Amino acid sequence: MFVSEGGVEIEVPSARDGASEGTGDGVFYNPTQELNRDVTVAVLRAYAEREPRAETYLDAMAASGIRGVRAANEGYDVTCADLDPDAVELAQRNLDHNGNGGEAVHRNANALLYESDSVFDVVDLDPFGTPMPFADPAMANTRDLVCVTATDTAPLCGAHQKSGIRKYGCLPQNTDYHSEMGLRVLVGALVRTAARHDKAAIPILSHATRHYARTYLELDERATKADELLDSTGFVYNCEDCLHREHEASLVAHPPEECSNCGSTRILEAGPIWLGPICDRDFVASVREHVTDDFGSAKRARKMLDTLEVELDTPTHFDQHRLTKLWGRSAPKMDDFLDAIREAGFEATDAHYHGTAFKTDATIAEIREATAALDPES
Repeated sequence: MFVSEGGVEIEVPSARDGASEGTGDGVFYNPTQELNRDVTVAVLRAYAEREPRAETYLDAMAASGIRGVRAANEGYDVTCADLDPDAVELAQRNLDHNGNGGEAVHRNANALLYESDSVFDVVDLDPFGTPMPFADPAMANTRDLVCVTATDTAPLCGAHQKSGIRKYGCLPQNTDYHSEMGLRVLVGALVRTAARHDKAAIPILSHATRHYARTYLELDERATKADELLDSTGFVYNCEDCLHREHEASLVAHPPEECSNCGSTRILEAGPIWLGPICDRDFVASVREHVTDDFGSAKRARKMLDTLEVELDTPTHFDQHRLTKLWGRSAPKMDDFLDAIREAGFEATDAHYHGTAFKTDATIAEIREATAALDPES
């Protein structure tokens, strides 16, 4: 059967032919990832303006070839790679059907990337599960932009901690801000991977959405810039009792013996993770302008990008409902809650992770005091 998405039409096997919208073998097209792909196309459009030399694009795990087909539709010289010969044939049919060029190859993405004549301007890693087995060749042999999806949220967020340690080379923790934990674990691991190749991988747009984390990393081949980025990795210390947290930019942890807010000794230590900005705000604004109405997720994409453009860089976000419940209060309107924090002299913004997530430079104690008057029983 054929499906349409973002101005292209592709063939996908029906469910009875072995295709699935879920996980595992036989996944050729996942409609729940349309937001991911729509934002990717908007990124490719914005990046073509930012770096006009970027022309070649590798869809490293092509499956149906939908990412490659949509990139070709934007004028990129596309290569789709897959280890499944049926997927390669399907991707080539879809590239040919849409008439914008492109080649599908039956190759292991790592082997393809390590070949001396296979340096791509843009490489897109969208595997099932962790992208880390593909990170080294992608960082070593990409010229401009590496786009990465991770769907193994349980290891990333610390729910499956030992798996997260093995895959990402850090200690993740399962916290109230688990989606941001996962995103920062991913970005931190990729920044360190690039640094091994004397490259800086600068996150210019990143988001955590439902069951995956996605980041776009612009490469800089200066080792000094790589060193600079490593200075933005470090540790978060999270009090399990009052939810106060602190962060430390360091490759060596120095956890506090007790919480500076409530005195608890139940401190969770996570890291090293990425502590720096997850986005370039100007680039996010440009991407937002390239979201068009033919995108199936246009409304969602614009809303997310609007939030990302103004979201504070401070790690990590708070959950308003979690805090008010802890304090024995009812939750006021989010706008009123954030306004109260701002009126107390702090910065505060919505966060894209979920509807009650927010960022602020205020501490837990300062948030509690600033918003106390909003509780009708106070």
